Amino acid sequence: MTDDTNSSNAMWGGRFAAGPDAIMEAINASISFDKRLYAQDIRGSRAHAAMLAATGILTNSDAEAIGEGLLTVLSEIEAGDFPFSTALEDIHMNVEARLKVLIGEPAGRLHTARSRNDQVATDFRLWVRDQADAAITSLSALMKVLVAQAEQGADWVMPGFTHLQTAQPVTWGHHMMAYVEMFARDRSRFEDARKRMNECPLGSAALAGTGFPIDRHMTAQALGFDRPMANSLDGVSDRDFALEFLSSAAICSVHLSRLAEELVIWSSAQFRFVAMSDKWSTGSSIMPQKRNPDAAELIRAKIGRVLGAAVALFTVMKGLPLAYSKDMQEDKEQVFDAADTLMLALAAMTGMMSDLTVNTAKLEAAASSGFSTATDLADWLVREAGLPFRDAHHVTGSLVALAEKKGCDLPDLSLEELKSAHPALTEAVYSVLGVHNSVASRQSYGGTAPDQVRAQVARWQGLLA
Repeated sequence: MTDDTNSSNAMWGGRFAAGPDAIMEAINASISFDKRLYAQDIRGSRAHAAMLAATGILTNSDAEAIGEGLLTVLSEIEAGDFPFSTALEDIHMNVEARLKVLIGEPAGRLHTARSRNDQVATDFRLWVRDQADAAITSLSALMKVLVAQAEQGADWVMPGFTHLQTAQPVTWGHHMMAYVEMFARDRSRFEDARKRMNECPLGSAALAGTGFPIDRHMTAQALGFDRPMANSLDGVSDRDFALEFLSSAAICSVHLSRLAEELVIWSSAQFRFVAMSDKWSTGSSIMPQKRNPDAAELIRAKIGRVLGAAVALFTVMKGLPLAYSKDMQEDKEQVFDAADTLMLALAAMTGMMSDLTVNTAKLEAAASSGFSTATDLADWLVREAGLPFRDAHHVTGSLVALAEKKGCDLPDLSLEELKSAHPALTEAVYSVLGVHNSVASRQSYGGTAPDQVRAQVARWQGLLA
């Protein structure tokens, strides 16, 4: 070995001491992650082989041998007995190589009228479609739990916040239903994305289609797609379906993170609105009094992985000319990780909300503090005394200042003190200064009144049945 060779190997460094060939194999191979597509790959290959036989491109005996051999490969992978090889680069070549060992020469005919370009596009689309279905199912489960919480707490009064400052009283049920609406939109985004992704790339071949008389409608139908993709260039180069999945996952993760943040705040010693079960919290190694909301904190943090995956794939795709480029090999790991993270977060949030213990006394005490019925007082002055709202706002503000000075809340002020701000105030105003009266009065559609909450609960119970 010459000095130059030593120098070269040292420059390649570390585990790649064998030189550039080892580096090329490591950067080129995708089997370490795309083996997750094995079920979709085998499903697509079986549909392709059946179509080749139906169109006379392949003999029935060869197609039957291929179909049976692929089922054997599937069972080997599922049993953990399949020897994946980095030298074979990807899941497609690993499956095909094993098929050749099992059935011999007919295996070489499987790749007729297709390319790894349309093969991977089909496999990946099938996998993402499955994940969209899983997200839809998981979101429905979480929504059912939140609707149950809302039904139980339709009358429980709690503070509503803006800027994390007490604003107006609301009900626990109303707060829970806000998240039902958010997660419903998330679910609809996955449903919409699924509809758009449900076109089949198989048969696009490398990029230009094929001269063989294939039946793309047959393979599309066999794989559960609505139709084949209408343009072969688009078929092999499109990753919009993955971008849409990641975008939907990112927005859903934001909603999960917001609810997780509230659970962290609400379970703190300063709030004590809720307590999480031991299943979803941990103790401190040195402070025995603590119960840490670890599951909620981890959900709050894991959004970074989902957002990062979306940014990463957008960055991969932004500068690619048509059609396929090797850059697209970097699409899968991001989506795999984002999907795993989202499904785990949805399952954890569903579990936490199912086991949550709500401290209704703390909720009501907090709702009754912080001048939360000030807006009700202003509205009373408009409704009963005919004041313009801006004048009513000013009168109410002066009474809040007085209550602050006295160290009490608005309902604790005497009638004389109320009248000092405006003579139109009467004993009747006290009816709106109680938090239960306040929430009961919010009868506008979508408002926090218990009747409105129960109406929304009933609507969603029907939709989720």
